[in-house]
Amino acid sequence: MEPDRRTFLKGTLAGAAPLFVPRSARGANDRPAFGVIGTGNRARWLNRTFQKLGAQCVALADCYEPHLEAARRESPPDAKTYENYKDLLAHPGLDFVVIGTPDHWHCPNLLESLAAGKDVYLEKPLSQSLEESRRMIEAVRDSKQIVQVGMQRRSMPFIMKARKLIEDGALGRISMVKPMWNWNFDLPLDNSPLPGKVNWELFQGPAPKRPFEPMRVRWWRGFYDYSGGNMTDQGTHLMDVVQWMTNSGPPRSAVAQGAQIHMPGGDVPNVFCAVFEYPDFVATWTLNYRSAFHHDWSIEFQGEKASLVMDRFGYRMYKDPGPSATPWTQKGDMEVIGEEPDRDSAEAHQQNFLDCIRSRRQPNCTVEIAAAAVAGPHMANISLREGRKVTL
Repeated sequence: MEPDRRTFLKGTLAGAAPLFVPRSARGANDRPAFGVIGTGNRARWLNRTFQKLGAQCVALADCYEPHLEAARRESPPDAKTYENYKDLLAHPGLDFVVIGTPDHWHCPNLLESLAAGKDVYLEKPLSQSLEESRRMIEAVRDSKQIVQVGMQRRSMPFIMKARKLIEDGALGRISMVKPMWNWNFDLPLDNSPLPGKVNWELFQGPAPKRPFEPMRVRWWRGFYDYSGGNMTDQGTHLMDVVQWMTNSGPPRSAVAQGAQIHMPGGDVPNVFCAVFEYPDFVATWTLNYRSAFHHDWSIEFQGEKASLVMDRFGYRMYKDPGPSATPWTQKGDMEVIGEEPDRDSAEAHQQNFLDCIRSRRQPNCTVEIAAAAVAGPHMANISLREGRKVTL
């Protein structure tokens, strides 16, 4: 990485604090109008959610016709449909856009949406590379738009409570953090004929040009052409929480190993371990899509006074028995000394964005935060593909 780029990334990602510049408030719109760019499964959930929260869907765009039709059925009858997102951006009266395209489209979609004067809700991960992160940060800073990145744990009260515990010193000094994601994911890549019409050239966009293969549309996350794979797809969520809880910027370095196990066709690993070096602790980010042991996501924060385990059920804090000259004689019993269930709304992150497009305040997950969260996983992907230690 050239020196000026390294300096920029360290300066913009280290604290990952929202850039707040006071903006004059615009007139409140009780039903802000929005368009959806990319109408796959997650984006259709966002479309339904924003409508439920009081916004009005007026336009939809997708290069794959079945996705577009499914979204149209879940939208008002007068919502306009487009094949090309550039036509959607010209739709009159849009207050904001929701971007749910594959990762390789995130940067161009965001830049053109900002140029069109739209606020943006952008699905994670922010970018497909460290360089894209830099460009996206600069573009948002040069605009007057509100941009929220879809890392919903930033709006979950139970995670905020866990952060307060850690800030107050309940765990003592943290030495190791273990984010983990385990699913027994049966994912043979299906290359049978694709139902419905797809504009393959438009789907590929800025990606390398390839002959058409239906599996690349069905499961684009399995290919580095269109994503950072599972490393960034799930890693941006969990590494964000790690860095948020510990008041850390991106890691100093990353090393990673991975494998493709019973997943023919794609080129991203579905089993891997990445190790990140931070100034005061080490983090190990592991994903196993071939086992349901400790099913779903979890993060362990291991401190000298206590450890905290966070997962989809909430968090539990365990008292540490303390240092010992003969640790092999200890029973290792861990007393639960604090817990909080996850009762949080799945819609809080979208509500925060709607609140911010009215108030013009910065949302819970800015592009700076999202760039810092995905920096480590991007570094780990470079390590995986080039077989070396990567430093920022």
